[in-house]
Amino acid sequence: MQLLVVGAGEMGRWFARQSGADAVAFADRDPATARAAADIGDARAVDLDTDETFDAVCLAVPMSATPTAIGTHAGRASEAVVDVAGEMRDAVAALRTHAEGLERASFHPLFSAANAPGNVPVVVDNAGPTVDRFRAALEAAGNEVFETTPAAHDRAMETVQAKAHTAILAYALAAEDVDPRFHTSLSGPLSTLVEGTLDNTPEVYAEIQERFEGASSVAEAAAEIADADHRTFVDLYGEAGE
Repeated sequence: MQLLVVGAGEMGRWFARQSGADAVAFADRDPATARAAADIGDARAVDLDTDETFDAVCLAVPMSATPTAIGTHAGRASEAVVDVAGEMRDAVAALRTHAEGLERASFHPLFSAANAPGNVPVVVDNAGPTVDRFRAALEAAGNEVFETTPAAHDRAMETVQAKAHTAILAYALAAEDVDPRFHTSLSGPLSTLVEGTLDNTPEVYAEIQERFEGASSVAEAAAEIADADHRTFVDLYGEAGE
């Protein structure tokens, strides 16, 4: 299988390594990034506007750019088009529009490449042997691939990404430096989460906050806790455990 990966960053390289493809080509808006990705392993770099065709195309670009990228590059695939954008409503809609007649799937690795393997929800919009091969290769690499729907996925991302990131970053902005010996069984792990979050790319987190609802509800909950009297706080504490 000949695979074109559009977007030669961290997740594009990860998918290329895990895909089970026989040959991989990278394309990126920054040709140097494509060449750097191609230098890692047996791959090559091609121009973003290449007129070559491939068995499969994977879009590994920012979620806001994914629908347009699918429209631009789907025609370079003869068998399948997939993405690893992390948003599924618009991505799957673009796949249906621009990859009609081809196998189509939207994968979302719920981790950074450095933390692989992990859970990978997928929407298989049009199944076939190439998509099956991708899924089998991801599972063979130790990932748990499970099927979902665009609505269920994006609704879950409101909690596990937008709300979680808001809570962690809010704590990071509000917390003061303390002697580590003061940390409790709660604050210690929370500080570790802060460190892990801030060790990533802020633009990726910004896109998540722009795409998924959730931040405002965390802010409202925090304000309610901050303004609560003793009885109200106890009630909120109980509500949180329900």
